[in-house]
Amino acid sequence: MFSARILHMHFHRAALVAIPALALYPVPAFSQSASSSAAQQRPPAAESQRDPKQPEIQPPLDVDRDPVPSPDADVTSTGAAAGLPANSLNTSKAANSSNGSAQIQKQQDGVYVLRTNVDEVLVNCAVLDSQGHIATDLHEGSFRVWEDGASQAINSVEHLDLPVSMGILIDNSGSMRDKRATVNDAAFRFLGASNAQDEAFIVNFSEQPFLDQRFTTDRISLRRGISRSDPAGTTALYDAVAASADELAKHGKNRKQVLLIITDGADNASRLSLQDAIRRVQGLGGPVVYTIGLLFDGDPEESDRARAALQRLSEETGGVAYFPRSLEDVNGIATEVANDIREQYVVDYHSSRPFRLGGYRAIRIEATGPHRGNLVVRAKQGYYAQAEEEKQGR
Repeated sequence: MFSARILHMHFHRAALVAIPALALYPVPAFSQSASSSAAQQRPPAAESQRDPKQPEIQPPLDVDRDPVPSPDADVTSTGAAAGLPANSLNTSKAANSSNGSAQIQKQQDGVYVLRTNVDEVLVNCAVLDSQGHIATDLHEGSFRVWEDGASQAINSVEHLDLPVSMGILIDNSGSMRDKRATVNDAAFRFLGASNAQDEAFIVNFSEQPFLDQRFTTDRISLRRGISRSDPAGTTALYDAVAASADELAKHGKNRKQVLLIITDGADNASRLSLQDAIRRVQGLGGPVVYTIGLLFDGDPEESDRARAALQRLSEETGGVAYFPRSLEDVNGIATEVANDIREQYVVDYHSSRPFRLGGYRAIRIEATGPHRGNLVVRAKQGYYAQAEEEKQGR
């Protein structure tokens, strides 16, 4: 988890006490301003002006207060059959519509509000032809989606250079001391090749992850965050990934979300496991994870373990794991990652199973195109469904 510094956005590590963990340990949110806290505690104006000694004023019955836009023949006819006024709400029928996800709730002021969970799923995906070239000329009809083996109805497919919300995570452990200058240059190059409207935050991690620059589009501030490093200590990669996924889910403004991780070894200090980190990413909207493993000069056994972990982290979230043969290759890879992100499709569909049922959902996407041969779709392999109230609670 991010250190206590995250809460106050201080940048002096010596005076800080790190707060450990995630999954089993709640992730702290940024402090709210006094004005917003006061606004939340302030009672509604209508309640404060109401005189409890006076009888409650009933709203006029000849005004259509149905939250579902008229005409709503089903509700009217059902109400008439039951002997109810034509403008009354058949709440039992409405509450059971839309796969049981729609609910009509009566507010304190007597107004009825329709709340519905649309169970929308967004999947970022890249499509490559048999030569490994990115296909950019596909349309909605080119795609098919399956969730747990069941075909899903696609709402839309976008292929635009949309702004991205992303986190850049850089290994700051002791083994990175001789590599940080080159890695920093590669991170600068990555930002330069990205969409100018992309927002990003910077995390330098060793045994604890530090948020050295919160979300911003200002490249100068991001460069400062990347440069704020003093390599030392061990590598808590999985904790950094999970904490960064939380930061992305809470504060990212864009529907496309990405994590880029640069590290030179296997995790040896996290409280979380690899599976915990993957589940946290998949349970928080599923940002695509790209990894760059600088494993060319490490212990063979540790390098094999790190390679397997980085490949799994990327593949299950729809990203790519890169393993340069030397530091000289890192700049080119950084540019390739930026281009890959900008050429992705966003597939939007509604799950045929309500989110309130929970559980893990496996996703499979296929794409076809005239004269394109076999196309390969790279996307996340699944997600953990959460109802809207669960997301708000988290």
